Amino acid sequence: MKILVTIGRGGTGKTSFVSLMTKYFIEKGITPLLLVDADPDQNLGEMVGVDLKEKGKMTVSELLVQTFLEEGGTTVGVPPTERIESRIWTYGMYESDHFDFIALGTKWVEGCYCLPNAALKGALESLTKNYKYVLIDSPAGLEHLNRRITSKVDDIFDIIDPSKKSFSHIERAYRIAKEVKMDFKNFYIVGGFRFPEELKEKAGKNLELQYLGKISRDEKVEEYVLAGKSLLDLPSNSPAYVSVKNVLKNAGYT
Repeated sequence: MKILVTIGRGGTGKTSFVSLMTKYFIEKGITPLLLVDADPDQNLGEMVGVDLKEKGKMTVSELLVQTFLEEGGTTVGVPPTERIESRIWTYGMYESDHFDFIALGTKWVEGCYCLPNAALKGALESLTKNYKYVLIDSPAGLEHLNRRITSKVDDIFDIIDPSKKSFSHIERAYRIAKEVKMDFKNFYIVGGFRFPEELKEKAGKNLELQYLGKISRDEKVEEYVLAGKSLLDLPSNSPAYVSVKNVLKNAGYT
């Protein structure tokens, strides 16, 4: 089992990258997969053709509201995260032929995501041994690294765009991952669809991290996203999909 985490600033193409990674592993027959949407925007489900509400499932945050606010669940003597884990598996996980899917959801009450993150972390610690790969789509920003929904990661993919802020984001993300003692094997840079090829040497050299390649711009991806169609149904010759396959091969996923 390997855990792959995708991070980056908003709009760099993180979620598309996770979706196309999913397509790659499915086509290679490397299943089962667990997809985790840790981004409050909740775009991953739509990009892989999963509507939790339509499937009768709930996000982790929704389950917390239902359990501890609407149903008056008690936390006395039992940590809330332990009370919620079985509900996440039963009512929050969507299961398909090739992958299972969990979403963190939006904030359940005013304040931080501490409890939803802790609940998801607890569930993942019990679940991950059942999968070949766990693919996590992280929110934009860096706060989630401090909260660590998983403390042990195989590969981190940071999607970069052509901006000073994006370069700074990677530097800070790498430093924070080290500071919070996240156990990871590789920290990779992947160029987003707006990232020009001529900056690839600067990305690798300045940041002292391995640059794997870039995601190609693809009108089909934009068309599918706009129409709410699953990226898993993209044709195999899609430029974006072909580029993600090359990125994964450069990372050793052959």
